[in-house]
Formats: sequence, structure tokens, C-alpha cells
Amino acid sequence: MKYPIQQFLKDYPNDEACLDKILELRYGSSPSCPGCNRKTTFHRIKKRRAYACQFCGHHIYPCVGTPFEKSRTPLRLWFYAMYLFTATRHGVSGKELERQLGVTYKTAWRMADKLRELMKQAQRKEPMSGYVEVDEAYFGGRSTGKVGRGAKGKTPVLGMAQRKGPIRAMMVPDIKTKTILPIIRDSIEKGTTIYSDQLNIYDSISCMGYDHKRIMHSYGLYVMGEIHTNTVEGFWSLMKRSIRSTHIHVSQKHLPKYISEFSFRYNNRNQPGSMFERLVSFLARQQSIEH
Repeated sequence: MKYPIQQFLKDYPNDEACLDKILELRYGSSPSCPGCNRKTTFHRIKKRRAYACQFCGHHIYPCVGTPFEKSRTPLRLWFYAMYLFTATRHGVSGKELERQLGVTYKTAWRMADKLRELMKQAQRKEPMSGYVEVDEAYFGGRSTGKVGRGAKGKTPVLGMAQRKGPIRAMMVPDIKTKTILPIIRDSIEKGTTIYSDQLNIYDSISCMGYDHKRIMHSYGLYVMGEIHTNTVEGFWSLMKRSIRSTHIHVSQKHLPKYISEFSFRYNNRNQPGSMFERLVSFLARQQSIEH
């Protein structure tokens, strides 16, 4: 479902509306007071991101445990940053956030980093099943010279895409059998049909309880009926183009968070409701602390 900017500005015109949303997500529409265990109405405490119970005066702080906890940046700017992250396919750079929000680059970069971490925590952890494509990609390194496997300075990333389902991608130390096969075993249910290329690290997949089918790229073949890895390769293509055009360069240190960001958008692109609301709703699952 589309969530236009006009609706976003109507729903979250100020910090109070944003804080009320966080309160609702974390304590429900009919909250109970952690202090007196009674159904209550929480009243806003002025000049603080806090509420007080109407009966016992117990204070709750909805932002504790969220990316906003120790931030002096207005909540409406945090919500707008989340909107930007979910409204684009290609991500948002720190400089773009700086311009859009009117904050310093240091603040914009920190906000982006926190939101990518939130997207990482929001990833689904259930084992994949059905029909799953497995492929590896390489990021970073030199822009000239050898490319792909063996290129100097490249960072390997493993991707698993369930057809008509989620994608799971992660940075790995190397592309070796002893590294890749345990990840496949822990991430994909036995009996699943796995599609891969002819790289020899995948030779033992059939012995692990999977139906393994391979596409022979070295022979110039990329599709043989249902045998292909085009789904996961399409994800690599989108991510690489986005990094080149939006972020220019991503260091190995921060690459895992960017992978999580792109995976989150990919996995939620066809889900009911707006992607923004799903990201905001994840705040309800983070640890809350009352004072």
C-alpha cells in the first residue's frame, strides 16, 4: 500500500504525535500501569519524552530502548528519516539526510546508522523453504582490474532468496565450503530445492538432504526452465547500482548494515500496509524501561 508524503505529514505533524504513536505501539490502546497494575490513562509530562499514570503518578519513557532514547533530535525528524528510508528503493545517503532534515552531517550519519541497525533487528529469522536460490557476490575493492572472484580488496557476501518469499544476505569471511555450507544448513529447511551456479563449494549440497539443481554459467547458460539464480542476482544488481549512485562507497566495517537495509526493503516491498508503518511498529518489540 502506498503511503504518500501528504498522509505522513498529516499523521505526524509534530513531536507530540510521534511520541503518542510510540506510546501506543509499546503499551497498547488500553494500557496498564507498570506501577499500580491498573488500567489507566497516561498523561504527558511537559518538556520530557515521558508520561505519568493518572492514578499513581508512575512515569514511563516510551523512547527508552529505541534509537531515539539519547537523541536530542526532534522525533518528527526521526520519523521523517524513517519515511525517507522506506520510500525509496535506493536508500538515502548521509548527505541527503543532512539536506532534507537540516541537521549536521554527523547527526545525519548517526541517524542513518541507527535506522539501519533497526532494519537489521527487524529481519525475519525463520528457516527458508520451498525453492531457494543461493549465490555469492563481491562488494568494494578497486573499480579497475579484475572483477568478481579473486579481485583485490573485494568483500564476499552470501545471498539466499526464497522464490516468492524473503531474501537473506550476509557478509562472510570467505567463499569456502567450510564457511558456506553450515550457513545453508542453518538457514534452509531440509528437503528444500536449492538452485546455485556451478561453483565447487556447492558440490555437497545434495548430500545434506536438499534437492540441488545447478545452472552452468560457464557455458553461457543463465536460465533452463525453472533452474536459474536470477532472483538473487537481481537483488545484487539493485544493491550494487544503489551503492554506486547513492552512497558512492561503503566500507567493509559498515557493509552488514547496508545489506540489512536493502534486505528489509526487498522483503517488505509486497507486504500489506506501508513499509514505513511496519518499520515503526517494530519499535514495540524493543526493550522498554520504566522509571
